[in-house]
Amino acid sequence: MRQFVKIWASLAALTLSAAVHSPSTVEDDDNTTQLPLIIWHGLGDDFERDGMKEVATLAESVNPGTYVHIIRLADTGSGDRQATFFGNVTEQIEIVCEQLAADPILSSAPAVNALGFSQGGQFLRGYIQRCNNPPVRNLVTFGSQHNGISEFQSCSLGDWLCKGAEALLRSGRWTDFAQSHVVPAQYFRDPTELDAYLEKSNFLADINNERELKNVKYKKNLQSLNMFAMFMFDEDTVAVPKESALFAEVNATDGTVTPLQERPIYKEDWLGLKKLDDQGKLHFKSAPGQHMQLTEELLKKTFKEYFGPIQDEESTSLPRLVAQPGF
Repeated sequence: MRQFVKIWASLAALTLSAAVHSPSTVEDDDNTTQLPLIIWHGLGDDFERDGMKEVATLAESVNPGTYVHIIRLADTGSGDRQATFFGNVTEQIEIVCEQLAADPILSSAPAVNALGFSQGGQFLRGYIQRCNNPPVRNLVTFGSQHNGISEFQSCSLGDWLCKGAEALLRSGRWTDFAQSHVVPAQYFRDPTELDAYLEKSNFLADINNERELKNVKYKKNLQSLNMFAMFMFDEDTVAVPKESALFAEVNATDGTVTPLQERPIYKEDWLGLKKLDDQGKLHFKSAPGQHMQLTEELLKKTFKEYFGPIQDEESTSLPRLVAQPGF
């Protein structure tokens, strides 16, 4: 990874011509329901970026009537970007749980679909496991670090916000301060430092159910998904290791890759991933190019496959999950 943050260059370059329509203007004349879509962006991005708006427009053009909600952790783009570097991820997910449950359209829908870019993918999974109200039907993640990152990379020149986070990451990733204030530190996972990780990790060790005491709600909520698709970028050098996008583990010494199916998290089914896989609901995907170099063609194909309308009889049978206090 030559730059710590270089995730939206290709998305910002997309030129989309479709107009956004309110879901109330789309007639339901084929006995189907179009579910809303929630999007959680990645490190160094914010909800006001043109790239995010263009993705939202594309989602609606592919599946007319889609109500798109872009998750935000501040009222301004600059504040939202800062929150991708600095903040307590556990508290941020609590905020998102409240934000989505309070949205009148999302909260009244039978379910929602979810799209996570880079770190937004594992955070959306955290939302599903911890509250899931409104419940997510299909989850798609692109280049997300489901098994964490094992390296911190250099920031682009002049990005002082990124450089500040990088300095804290390198100087003491297992300190209480870093684990409660520096976002990437909270999904850092080096297989050579597992003891420190299991003891100190604020977010990832918990959400991956890696500690001895397992959270049964996490498993129940995640295996309630209809589909969970994970995309890994073939040439990704930004998220290290790239195989983390598929829940794989990489030996930093010899580069040996242990796929999800060969790991205890799958064999003992700590999260319900094995059950999803056995049911054909867990999809392992690849995308060409560098981290977050998404094309319009790939996004359109993904939106059609995972975020299309569902039959009305299916929407009425979707379970409504009630938020529970605590994680």
